[in-house]
Amino acid sequence: MFRFWFRLVIIALMAVLDMAWWVTALRLTKNRRYRVLVHIFMAGQLAALLSIVGYLDWLQHAPKPVLVAVVLWHFFGLVFVLAILLPLGIARARAWLVRIVARRDHPVAAPASANSLSRREFIGACAAFAPPLFTVGLTGVSLAQLQHFRVRRFTLSVPTLPRVLDGITIAQVSDMHVGGLTSARVLRDMVSTTNALRPDLVLLTGDLINYELADLAEGIALVKAMEGRYGQWMVEGNHDLFDNAGEFDRRVKASGVPLLLDESVMVNVRGYPVQFFGLRWMGGDIHERDRVTALQMGLLMKHRQPDAFPILLAHHPHAFDAAVKADLPLTLAGHTHGGYLMLDSQHGAGPALFRYWSGLYTRGRSQMIVSNGVGNWFPLRINAPAEIVHITLRCAEAQG
Repeated sequence: MFRFWFRLVIIALMAVLDMAWWVTALRLTKNRRYRVLVHIFMAGQLAALLSIVGYLDWLQHAPKPVLVAVVLWHFFGLVFVLAILLPLGIARARAWLVRIVARRDHPVAAPASANSLSRREFIGACAAFAPPLFTVGLTGVSLAQLQHFRVRRFTLSVPTLPRVLDGITIAQVSDMHVGGLTSARVLRDMVSTTNALRPDLVLLTGDLINYELADLAEGIALVKAMEGRYGQWMVEGNHDLFDNAGEFDRRVKASGVPLLLDESVMVNVRGYPVQFFGLRWMGGDIHERDRVTALQMGLLMKHRQPDAFPILLAHHPHAFDAAVKADLPLTLAGHTHGGYLMLDSQHGAGPALFRYWSGLYTRGRSQMIVSNGVGNWFPLRINAPAEIVHITLRCAEAQG
C-alpha cells in the first residue's frame, strides 16, 4: 500500500510540474504557431502520465519513440524545467519588487523599446523550447543505444573447482525484458551471439518478460533457441511476476525450460556432478528481502551435495551475502542493469540503490557476477551498457 501511495504522489508531482511548465511555456512564447507546438507536446505528455494513473495500457503499446520520449521527459526533461522555473521565479519576484519601488519613486515608466521586446520574446521562446528539444535529442540518442549490446568476458580462478571442470564456459543471459524496449532485432542477435560463443552452459538470471504474459511465448522460444552443450537453466525475476506469477511459473515449466524456484538440480558436466541452485523472487524492502533470502538459502543448502560443484542463480544480487555464508563458490545475478545511469564504474544510480550492481565481486572463496542485462525496461543507459556475460572457470591448481 505504501508503494502505491508513494508512486501516486510522484505521478501527482510530475503532473503539477507538467501543468506549471505548460502555463510558463505559453507565457514565454508569443508566437501563435509556437504556442500550438507547446500545446501538442504538453497535452501528449500529460495525457501519457495520466494514463498511468488510470492503469491504461495504450502507452505500453505506443510507438517506441513516443514511449521513450514520455519516459525521458518525466525523468530528465522535468529536471531541465526545474532548472528554468526556479531562477525564472526568482527573477520574476525580483522584477515585481523593482516595479513596486519604481512606481513609488517614478510614477510614469518609460515604455520598452521594440528591440528589447523582440529580444525578450526570442529569449522566452528559447527557454520555452529548450526542455522539449533536449528531450527529443535525448530520445534520439536513447533509441540508437537501445539497439546494441556487448559481450563481457570474465575468467575466474576458482579454488574449489575440480580439475575436470577446468575451462568450462558459461553464457549468462539476464533481463531480456521481452515485450518492453528491447527490440526484436536485439533479441535475435542475442540468440545468435550466445550460440556463437558455444558455451557449455546457458544460465538465465531472471526478467524474461517485461510485464505481460502475452509476451511469454516469444520469450520461451528465444530461451529454447539458445544452445548450451550441457543445457540451460533459469530463475524468475520481479518483472516476470507482475501479470500473473503462478501462471508464469506454470507455463515456463510446462514448456520444458528448467526453471528453478527455490530448487536445486544435479547435472553431469564432463562426467562430474554440478549442482544448480535457483532462488525464487521475493519482494519487500532491503531488510525483509535479506531476511527472506537467508531463510531460502538455509532451506536450499539442506539439499547440497558435498561431492558436487555448486552454482547459485539469483535475480537479485543481494543474495550474494547469503551465498558467502553458505561458502558457495559462484553466484550469478542480474536485476540492476548495471545501475543504468552511472557517472563512472563506481558512482551513480548503481551504488545508490544496490550493494552490488555490476561485474565481479569477491569475498573469501565466493565470487559473484552481476550482469548489466541484455534487455531494457528503462530507455537510457549511461556507462552501463547492455551485455551478454561470457564466463570461463579455471581451476586454481591448473593455473598454478
